[in-house]
Amino acid sequence: MDDDKVRMTVGEVRELAETVLGRLGLAEPQVNAVAATIAAGERDGCTAHGLYRLLVCAHTIRAGKVNPDAEPRIHDPAPGVVRIDCQGGYAQIGFDAGRPLINDKARRCGIAALAINNCIHFAALWPEVEALARDGLVAFAFTPSHAWVAPAGGTAPLFGTNPIAFGWPRPGPHPFVFDFATSATARGEIELHRREGRRIPLGWGLDPDGDPTTDAAEALAGSMLTFGGHKGSALAAMVELIAGPLIGDMTSAESLAADGGAGASPLGGELIIAIDPEGFLGGAAAGHLTRAEQLFDGITGQGARLPSERRYQARERSLAEGVEVHAGLLKEIEALLDGTLTA
Repeated sequence: MDDDKVRMTVGEVRELAETVLGRLGLAEPQVNAVAATIAAGERDGCTAHGLYRLLVCAHTIRAGKVNPDAEPRIHDPAPGVVRIDCQGGYAQIGFDAGRPLINDKARRCGIAALAINNCIHFAALWPEVEALARDGLVAFAFTPSHAWVAPAGGTAPLFGTNPIAFGWPRPGPHPFVFDFATSATARGEIELHRREGRRIPLGWGLDPDGDPTTDAAEALAGSMLTFGGHKGSALAAMVELIAGPLIGDMTSAESLAADGGAGASPLGGELIIAIDPEGFLGGAAAGHLTRAEQLFDGITGQGARLPSERRYQARERSLAEGVEVHAGLLKEIEALLDGTLTA
């Protein structure tokens, strides 16, 4: 173990997250749901979505941007649609409330949509699509964020990091899952580079004058860039539309305006689409899902890596050996508990 790292079990990570979130004033349902997501991020080697996010949560809660006692309200507008109003709470409680409903509707209708409205986002989307894929459904998830990302050819922030996630059920222990921001990288990755004094690659962001930069702080003050130029930009615009106006929620620019300079986590919506293969194929679904395995075999047979493969490997390793957390980060988290860090 490096001198500046501390080894913890995944259970200890979750217990620490629960303690901090409870101390910050969240009610138990949100404590449990948010801590599970943070622990999953640390467990799977996604440190930008792990314990570091406690600092983000603390700042957002103390800025008054989270309803600590939020109780999701469920709306049933159509046979294949569920709407969950999170009442200003974290998105995780909305997904927990909506998961059994979208499961049921997808199996009855073949396809169903879950709109999670008025929620706070701070994490990746793979936990949602992985959970639904483990339920045997094909799943998509989308959400805007704050306006941090310039469109291709522009220099002013307009889009959020706007992730897209997809899950496909497979035989064996793990579904096929990918989750990526439509920005060149997640904002949390740039923030971690800033905290650790590391340069960022060219292509991640622009400085406040609109010039390319490798300085993480300058990119955070300026604008991030989409991946793949105009292609990533088009996907980012799609996410703005289908997880914003389509479900009656905010765009990234509107979320940033509502933040009012607080620097809190984004407020807005999330759209999840779930498809039951049997809805299209009936009793033939299992055979076609088996046939789909030829695609995965074709990928790995060339020595290529499937998305999430490294996450699953990290998960297995973390559950057996624990995780290593920077001692400096743990000191900041401890300061949250004793009140010396205001986040």
